[in-house]
Formats: sequence, structure tokens, C-alpha cells
Amino acid sequence: MEKEVKKVKKEKKGEDKKGDRPSDKKEILVNKKKAPTSAKTAVGEEKTVAKKEKAKLAPEKKKKKIASKKPFLPKPPKYWEAVGGRKTSVARIRLFTKGEKAILVNNKDYKVYFPGLELQQIIVSPLQKMKCFDRFSASIKVKGGGIHSQAEAIRHGIARALVKFNPDFRKRLRKTGYLTRDPRMKERKKFGLKRARRAPQWRKR
Repeated sequence: MEKEVKKVKKEKKGEDKKGDRPSDKKEILVNKKKAPTSAKTAVGEEKTVAKKEKAKLAPEKKKKKIASKKPFLPKPPKYWEAVGGRKTSVARIRLFTKGEKAILVNNKDYKVYFPGLELQQIIVSPLQKMKCFDRFSASIKVKGGGIHSQAEAIRHGIARALVKFNPDFRKRLRKTGYLTRDPRMKERKKFGLKRARRAPQWRKR
């Protein structure tokens, strides 16, 4: 009898354990998770519907009229720039119509930089030829070569800048020869010779 009672108790315990299987627990958890997600979606749908209704009731905003843009016009240049050259001298010239009417060469007055009257006349000659000496102020940077080649490089650069200012000046400046780049330059020394062509003195005996 005792053995039968024990068997019955074991069977009851087995039934209780079968009810607590892990698969049964998973099903319960899945059902619990599904319930709140459906509730969230329902709340989200309600909010979207409410927003749409508010948008319908709100007064329509007036669209701003875009003003027609004016056509872009480039500003006139503040100065006219050109580069002149002679031998190994290079001069950069900028002509201004505003400001004090002065010609500065390397931040010095051209009469101080070129003390000779002949060199001063070379620099000013294109402006005097076009009768606009008092109309422009010039800022000049020059380097390389000697004083005379620098003066001719400045003359060449001023003539080019005047053509940029007014293309009608080209014919008159071309006739005087101020626009031509003078290609004459000292020839290089050759090996075996004293200079470009001077050979050492030959003696027979």
C-alpha cells in the first residue's frame, strides 16, 4: 500500500512539472510582448490622425513672393595692371584714376628713383603722347637690370596698361613703338672664348 501511495504522489508531481515546461513559458512571454506593441501602434495612429485634423483647421500660410533678381553686372576695375619688360628688367604697373596723381616707383617718387631727365622723359612719354598725364596715378614695382632698362620696361608696361584702359590708344602707341617688346639682350658667353664672340689672342710662334 505504501508503494502505491508513493507512485501516485510521483505521478502528481510529474503532472505539475509538465505544466511548467520552458516551451509553455515562452508562449506566455510572447503573448505578453505582443499585447503592448499593438497598443503602441494604436496610440501612434491616433496621434497622426489628430495632427492631420489640426493641419486642416489651421489657417493656410501665405507663400512669400520671391522678388525677381536683377541681372549681375560686373564692377569696373579699381586699377589697370600690366607688365613690361626690357633686357632682364621686369616692371609691374598699376594705373589708378582715383587718388593723388603721382607716379611711385618702388615706393619712391619717379624723379627721386630716376634722377636723370632723360630717364624721366622715357617713363612719362606714353602718358604725354595720349595727353592723359594728369589723369592717372601709377604704382610701379620694378626689378632686375640697370637703370636705363628699368625705365624702358616701365614705359612698355604703361603703354600696355593704357591699351587695357582704352583699346583705341593701340594704333597711336603702336606707331611710336611703345608697345613692342625690344628683344635685344646681351649674348651669353661661350666656353673657350673670353666673351660671347671675343676669342683669345692667337700667336703664331
